[in-house]
Amino acid sequence: MTDSVPTLDNSTFVVVGIGADGWDGLSPIARSELTSAQVIFGSSRQLALLPDIGVTTVAWRSPMSEHLDAVLTGSSEELARYRGPDGTGIHLLASGDPMFHGLGATIVAAVGAHRVQVIPTVSSASLACARLGWDLADVAVVSAVTADPEIVLTEISNARRLLVLARDDTTPARLAELLVAHGFGASPFTVLEQLAGPHERVRGARADSWDPATVVDPLNIIAIDCIGPRRSPLPGRDESAFEHDGQITKSVIRALTVCALAPSYRQTLWDIGSGSGSVAIEWLRAQPGGVVIAFERDMTRAERLRINARRHGVLGRVTVGGAVPDALVHAPTPDAVFIGGGLSPRVLDTAWAALRPGGRLVANAVTIETQAILADWHRMHRDSTESTLRRFAVETAEPLGGYLTWRPALPIVTWAGSKALDGTGTS
Repeated sequence: MTDSVPTLDNSTFVVVGIGADGWDGLSPIARSELTSAQVIFGSSRQLALLPDIGVTTVAWRSPMSEHLDAVLTGSSEELARYRGPDGTGIHLLASGDPMFHGLGATIVAAVGAHRVQVIPTVSSASLACARLGWDLADVAVVSAVTADPEIVLTEISNARRLLVLARDDTTPARLAELLVAHGFGASPFTVLEQLAGPHERVRGARADSWDPATVVDPLNIIAIDCIGPRRSPLPGRDESAFEHDGQITKSVIRALTVCALAPSYRQTLWDIGSGSGSVAIEWLRAQPGGVVIAFERDMTRAERLRINARRHGVLGRVTVGGAVPDALVHAPTPDAVFIGGGLSPRVLDTAWAALRPGGRLVANAVTIETQAILADWHRMHRDSTESTLRRFAVETAEPLGGYLTWRPALPIVTWAGSKALDGTGTS
């Protein structure tokens, strides 16, 4: 569904959270709202939890996103028949707390909070922590309802506790397999089904002992008490963590580059000449909610980038664009830009012009020719204290006969700068 959709001026929406305990678990306010509704939308499972209250109910059609769009825009055939004359009476059921990885947040983002009333019930995350004796404030909650299970790879680390909201009955087996593949097979792995409902069930095992043939209710949440490697969210992972053809920003320079980009919440990064995608992936791991537009003209490298993004749990936040500079014209406005390949004056000018005011641009150069381009670029921006040109030379101790010697890597020249808030130059 789009981030925002045009809506009828007088339409309002009431989103009521409902759990596996159905009508019995609803508050008096929620029951009153539902009994006064003109029409109630929900999944077949959710609608089956309601008694006969004399209100028209409509089950979501597939794909749900299109049906929901039609409801929010007023083009749904059901609204023409059942919507109140003042635009009220439109009620939608959501699981648990609608504003916690739920439908309520989606609707508010689309039509605005002033048109939405949300009546929550207890979330499955709260119920799971109550059953396990976990402190919810100390637990990471990840939604795999619309994402692949690999999304947990951004969160797993030794001693970390996770709750994973499942898409369906296949999620536990896929998740257990993933944990084993990444060294977390010894983790206690608990599947909680139909929480608070009459058919509630809680079963646990080690991840590497979970039987993939186990029949699980589609309404489930998985708890993981991580036992495995310590995985830092900070940049600088070894090159072996990525598939590459040798064209990869080395770990030390990558750490410096990501820090220079200063990742912040919900930003958009352009990664130009992305190669293996290592900088983009480390940037995404360093902050939640951000997205990357990766520009890579080589199709083999672009596919390798996707493989690496999936391996690190961020594929859903990466879009692979085309060749620069032409592909830059229609790309979403970036908050940050990294140029690791394809550096030219035109690419620099285009990226800088597109960069959002206050945004960061970082460019790395290895060859004398591209280093000269950055030197010229720096001369145009050096009056700003935020504009820096640095040269990094990294040497690593390696064996030479029975001794050690310093083996230098190719020196890297990096330009970094912030665009002024008025958009005219560096700040």
